[in-house]
Amino acid sequence: MITETPTTTNDGLHVAIIMDGNGRWANKRNLPRSAGHHAGIRSLRDTVEAAVQRPIHTLTLYAFSSDNWQRPQSEVRTLMRILAAQLPAQAANCVRQNIRLSVIGRRDRLPEPVIQALIRAEARTMHGTSLHLRFALDYSARDSLSRAAQHVGNNGNGDFLHALMRAYNADCPVPDVDLLIRTGGEQRLSDFLLWECAYAELYFTPDYWPDFNGMKLDDALDVFEKRQRRFGTIPV
Repeated sequence: MITETPTTTNDGLHVAIIMDGNGRWANKRNLPRSAGHHAGIRSLRDTVEAAVQRPIHTLTLYAFSSDNWQRPQSEVRTLMRILAAQLPAQAANCVRQNIRLSVIGRRDRLPEPVIQALIRAEARTMHGTSLHLRFALDYSARDSLSRAAQHVGNNGNGDFLHALMRAYNADCPVPDVDLLIRTGGEQRLSDFLLWECAYAELYFTPDYWPDFNGMKLDDALDVFEKRQRRFGTIPV
């Protein structure tokens, strides 16, 4: 069910992060790629804890793209096991910090343990108001846009934004992204929140995700504060 307004305050930013570089972080240390994913959990916790203390009302994290299904099955199984195991722990952390946790993306292809874990995490944290933490799982912006357009076209009318929310299973509207951060040195959006990032400021860092933390988040926010956002207008 889609509610009309977010439960979190709008007095802050919507920050989105493409958490990239776990595997390369591990390879650089001659470790299995799974070690990079486990190390990334520590960065996740540190970054979320920092975000609560910063002027951020929504934090959307790209955890697993629809294209990631093409990775080796052993790595995909490891990622899914980590997700199923970490969602309850993350939910407990969210409850302690008054954070709302929700998941966007397709759910029909996720393993049942992951689906059940995310349903319980969403229910447990639904009243959090200090931050709206969103994980994008099996998410594709292009697929969501296509299905939303098809829905509106088939019905002859309707609100496209609500159709888009339904397409990726969002339970409430959130403002557009203000700042998009990508770790790992790559400089592309990789099919992440293409509609919502229309006017986002982009920040790319060579740091791999396991090396990202609250201080690195502050670095990105400092750069953001120095940007002049015109939204197509001429500054006065």
